[in-house]
Amino acid sequence: MKILFLGDIVGGAGRKAIIERIGHIRQSWGLDFIVVNGENATNGMGLSEKHAKELLEAGVDCLTLGDHAFDQKDMMQFCEKETRIIRPINFAKAAPGRGTRIFQDRRGRKILIAQILGQVFMKRAFSDPFSAMDQVFSTHKLGGSVQAILLDIHCEATSEKMAMGHFCDGKASLVVGTHTHVCTGDAQILPAGTGYLSDAGMCGDYNSVIGMDKQEPLRRFITGMSKGRFEPAKGEATLSGVYVETDDRSGKAQRIEQVRIGGRLSQAGPSAL
Repeated sequence: MKILFLGDIVGGAGRKAIIERIGHIRQSWGLDFIVVNGENATNGMGLSEKHAKELLEAGVDCLTLGDHAFDQKDMMQFCEKETRIIRPINFAKAAPGRGTRIFQDRRGRKILIAQILGQVFMKRAFSDPFSAMDQVFSTHKLGGSVQAILLDIHCEATSEKMAMGHFCDGKASLVVGTHTHVCTGDAQILPAGTGYLSDAGMCGDYNSVIGMDKQEPLRRFITGMSKGRFEPAKGEATLSGVYVETDDRSGKAQRIEQVRIGGRLSQAGPSAL
């Protein structure tokens, strides 16, 4: 199975890049499934129903969220009826929506998408992500009930992401980090066959401070005072993420490549490798 995962969409620049490019990318790379983290797609804070619909209609198969999952209040109801949106498993017991779902690609192969929130350096004390994933793996076996499993681990600490990657090694097809908006260069296949990347980066304007217009973050760092709110940068976005190919029988990763398309960080994609 050929899977593309793209990191956090930031504002209108990121949405525009996804909507304009995702159909061509699917066709030219022969992709079977596309997952995108959309939790900063609406003004840099959360994801609205309107923007979620636009991204799904453009060709995204699944949208994951994060700690800003419900900053846009209409998502509280929309994620209950839109099954292609996944919020973190451990967000809260009473949270609407779902933290995992089994999808099918166009050939009928099953792929489980899950999202989990880390605990280290996060503003809220979320429940244990490791025990939550253990429960998922006790029900769904890679290469058994599903042909692929993808986990989006949304957290601050690189160490926690790496620990989750090794915890899931051999149990998931891909473990990929989101949240920091800075793409890492450590794409690899772990010893037992799980693809891993510490952070997918963002789908946004990299001429920015993690996707936000530079002026207000710089003012706050330099003076310690705020003058306005953060606003997403509006320049050309780079689509950042990871491409993985899995074996249908075992579900394990056979190939993994970092993806950067357009904008300031553009590089060759899998079709050119």
